[in-house]
Amino acid sequence: MGKEVDLKKGEIGRHVNKALKAIADGYIIAIPLEHSYAFACDAFRQDAVRAMHVLRGDPLFTAAQVAVGSAKTAQGVVREVTPDISALMKKFWPGLLSLNLRPQMGLSWDLGDNNQLDRISVRIPKNKFAKTLLTESGPLAIASGARVGRPVPKLLSEVFVLDSDLAFQFNNGKLRNGPASTVIEADKEGVRVLRVGAISFEEIQAIVPTATLI
Repeated sequence: MGKEVDLKKGEIGRHVNKALKAIADGYIIAIPLEHSYAFACDAFRQDAVRAMHVLRGDPLFTAAQVAVGSAKTAQGVVREVTPDISALMKKFWPGLLSLNLRPQMGLSWDLGDNNQLDRISVRIPKNKFAKTLLTESGPLAIASGARVGRPVPKLLSEVFVLDSDLAFQFNNGKLRNGPASTVIEADKEGVRVLRVGAISFEEIQAIVPTATLI
């Protein structure tokens, strides 16, 4: 368990297959995103999601983010995709745009909030390995590979867990520095920018002129 896989060697398809099997078996893996390493597991395996929160030391009712491989997949897990939301997805995905949207009713998952928030944070990462994996895996619950209050890990060695806690750790070397994602809450009432990060408020307004900054 916890075997490290060098993504700079071998075929990406073989690496993805290892990740897919681990996820299907209910395990947590560590993967590279754009600017940090993250934990990932099947969003519909509540035991795996719960274990991921324990690894991070998250407070109760902390919800994991949902990563998907396509806007079509995202539309399958959210119940409200307005023209503005669709336009933002088309312009900024894959990339550092996190959309806080209302989930579909009746989904058999618990991202950590006991399904009380009626919001999920969803995005498509731009990292090649992560995006390829998500295309095959379906929605994954993801969270930073750092414990609460610690800096985001740029190196896999900065993910401080026991080998037995993870099925695989996918190493893409030292990740470059970069901004956090821009976070938007959106619904039929409008588009609200909660955090400006990689994508500026002006860039958002160019797509949705009525967007507001909270």
